[in-house]
Amino acid sequence: MTIFSSHYKTAYSIWIFLLSLDLDILEVKCTSVAEVDRHLQMGVQMLAKGQLHDALSHFHAAIDGDPYNYLTYYRRATVYLALGRSRPGLQDLDEVMKLKPDFTAARAQRAGVLVKLGRLEEAHIDLEKVLRKEPTHEEANRLYTMIEPIKRDVLEAYSHVRTGRYQHALLLLKNAIDSCPWDAALRELRVEAYQAIGDVMSAIADMRVTTKLIQDNTDGYLTLATLYYQIGDIEQGLSEIRECLKLDPDHKNCFTLYKKIKKVNKLVNDAQEYVNTKEYEECIISANKVLKEEKELQEVQFLAYNKLCQCQVHVDPTAAVTACRHALNIKEEARLYCDMAEAHIADEMFDEAVSDYQKALNIDENLQRAKEGMERAQKLNKQAKKRDYYKILGVKRTANKREITKAYRALAQKWHPDHYDGEEKDKAEKMFIDIAAAKEVLTDDEMRTKFDNGEDPLDPEQQQGGPGGHGFNPFQHFHFHQGGFPGGGFPGGGFKFHFN
Repeated sequence: MTIFSSHYKTAYSIWIFLLSLDLDILEVKCTSVAEVDRHLQMGVQMLAKGQLHDALSHFHAAIDGDPYNYLTYYRRATVYLALGRSRPGLQDLDEVMKLKPDFTAARAQRAGVLVKLGRLEEAHIDLEKVLRKEPTHEEANRLYTMIEPIKRDVLEAYSHVRTGRYQHALLLLKNAIDSCPWDAALRELRVEAYQAIGDVMSAIADMRVTTKLIQDNTDGYLTLATLYYQIGDIEQGLSEIRECLKLDPDHKNCFTLYKKIKKVNKLVNDAQEYVNTKEYEECIISANKVLKEEKELQEVQFLAYNKLCQCQVHVDPTAAVTACRHALNIKEEARLYCDMAEAHIADEMFDEAVSDYQKALNIDENLQRAKEGMERAQKLNKQAKKRDYYKILGVKRTANKREITKAYRALAQKWHPDHYDGEEKDKAEKMFIDIAAAKEVLTDDEMRTKFDNGEDPLDPEQQQGGPGGHGFNPFQHFHFHQGGFPGGGFPGGGFKFHFN
């Protein structure tokens, strides 16, 4: 009796516990029903207003409260699809079909999603079930008649790509992708065809879509980074390869490409920084390193030749012309012709400079730099037939003040009139004056700029007032006096000059 009584008490306690538990569940369920209804109503209202993200939040909450309401899944699927999120939308439609297999509207909608995803066999099965129940279903009939033609186009497209008939493949793939826009495999096939015909920008557009269609698409980001690098968009290539490494830090191919793009990107940026700071020799070093790093892709090499074209003008004009031509062979730009014209001017090849500026204007007739450059080159060409201070001192147009002063001192010593007699003395005096005038112009920033623009600051005809005007002509004002050396004396005396 005692044992029975003990068992009885235990059973009774369990029964009391379960009863209380059921009451709690009932209370929560009653509360949840009201809450679920509120979320459903709010979700429908937000959906009607087009506030899709708010509607989605309310449908999430409704499904959490009641995971067996097929209509809530259907509504949420509608929102997902409106947001372009096919994967969760399809999952919700699958759930609807489990809960309500005879829900024709949902099945037809799922068939439409499957067609867009390129899952044509599954779509075919759904459409047949819909048409058995509703033979006149307009959308189902439209989709059903599309499936076989799409299949044929896809098979032919694959065949054309494999046999190198890329243009034919692209025509077929356009129609197929229009019908199946969420099929990543079709877009990848079209990327292959675009790459084969050299249409990299179209390949990039398709590959970018695949990174959204496929979760954790490391291979897609790798391809995208490679394509951007191929067209010389180093910054964007670096950005895409970083996305790959975010998904998989140990991805071997992504890491290898990352190291290369990062290095080239730094060299290109360094070269540009040296252009900005006028450190032209450093710019040349960085640009040459780019060429050493990238020996195949012309669009990347273009970045290096472009910088060499800009920087060599200030160091080695002949090398600049070569670099400019390399760049122009890859990509013809008006700016490059202007850079090459500057190099030709530095080498005193004025006719060639005029020709370069004309080519720039043929590309862009409104390019002000080319118009002004053309006028300047023509002036310099005319000036070269008169007096050229660079030639007098025997220095390049890129010479700095130290090089100009050094050349002046050497020539002034050579042609100092104190070293000559008779007629030779007269010739030496004229040479001496020309040398001093050249030094005067080329060591004065303002006068040198005028001369470099085709105007002789010591020619009265080119100054204000013109011939017979008030222009200053130092050649009429040089006088020699015994003792001293222009800009510093010779030991033992000599001549000096001054302006009256």
